[in-house]
Amino acid sequence: MATSRTLAAAAVCAAVALGAVTGCSSSGGFGDSTAKQSSGGKQDLTVLIATSGEAETAAVKAATAAWAQQTGNTVTVQIASNINQQLGQALAGGTPPDLFYVNSDQFANYAKGGSLYAYGDQIPDAADFSEQLRKAFSNDGKLTCLPKDSSTLGLAINTDLWKQAGLTEADYPTTWQQLSDDAAKLTKDGVTGLVTAPDYQRVGALLKEAGGWITDPEQKTMTADSPANKQALEYLQSMMKAGSAKYVAEVDAGWGGEALGKGKAAMTIEGNWLKGAMAKDFPNVPYKVLPLPAGPAGPGTLAFSNCWGIAAKSTHQAAGVDLVKHLTSADQQLEFSKAFGVMPSRTSALATYAQQYPESKAWVDGVATSQPPVTIAGFNQVLTQFNTDLQSLKTGDPAAVLGSLQRNGEQALKNAK
Repeated sequence: MATSRTLAAAAVCAAVALGAVTGCSSSGGFGDSTAKQSSGGKQDLTVLIATSGEAETAAVKAATAAWAQQTGNTVTVQIASNINQQLGQALAGGTPPDLFYVNSDQFANYAKGGSLYAYGDQIPDAADFSEQLRKAFSNDGKLTCLPKDSSTLGLAINTDLWKQAGLTEADYPTTWQQLSDDAAKLTKDGVTGLVTAPDYQRVGALLKEAGGWITDPEQKTMTADSPANKQALEYLQSMMKAGSAKYVAEVDAGWGGEALGKGKAAMTIEGNWLKGAMAKDFPNVPYKVLPLPAGPAGPGTLAFSNCWGIAAKSTHQAAGVDLVKHLTSADQQLEFSKAFGVMPSRTSALATYAQQYPESKAWVDGVATSQPPVTIAGFNQVLTQFNTDLQSLKTGDPAAVLGSLQRNGEQALKNAK
């Protein structure tokens, strides 16, 4: 997926994107399910994507070319170096691409500004898509755009380091206590038991497992400063103070996969994008992915995706919807899985994926207990600050970190109304 190794990065140019979309016309947008179509038979569509690499680029180009051949239309795929900035500028300029990837942290900004054509009611089998992701990409209760794939988090362990520490499969952690015990045993000889990125896209899974989260399910009320969330941060902090848990920068790694592959981390918390990265960068490092150990409230993980957005100003909306149906069909999603490792967002295709790739079982099973991302207009800046505050968690005050998130989030909710 496009955000495979950059989930930890702060949202870029949020102000540009938000300013861009709020000035866009809502013609053909929410509340209007009548697709605009330019006159004539042949349609020339432009698709803007961010990409995780050559494999994803080639796969998307092949899929759109196949649709073009079937329909007699043409499709030009453009690769964004900074999709938030480039898409925001295109929307502001009134000449957006017809189709584009929409990051979950920008979805509400585009939706609030009327920049997206809501086509969910034209998808007869929409219920086949993950409920969590359908909710993430809905506005005012209406499914706006289809999730293009899905990702969850799992606990990846370096099996060589596991064995060297005298641990066996019977020691695979299923609870927080077991995780901290294993991390302590694995921390020695320059190896840290657990290494993860300092961001809510990983640490947030602990909030979920403690029974907390950043907002209520309807995203109407902030719940950041809850006892459950405090317990989650205190748990991670205790491991950090003991030296058995560190952030990636502390072990001179850019992300969890690099720390795992270089033998600096015995365990890391990462999503299914890890699979392709390990095969490419560390093909000789043996590892196994387990479900995230259950917290006080039970098992839990986070759900991630982008969606296929269609511009409200596009004159090729009907063709665009047809192209999205092709790109999100079960067969095509499985082709994408084969090409660059993403999991399908369709429940039916996910079941097939699980059979084809049993090593990904922990990530697949996580869908059932996953927490969808926060999608509130303007909230990306709140989460950026939260990520900044998390960087100093080891010596900081968890209650203060959550208090800041609570206040900033309440202000964002107020502004979003």
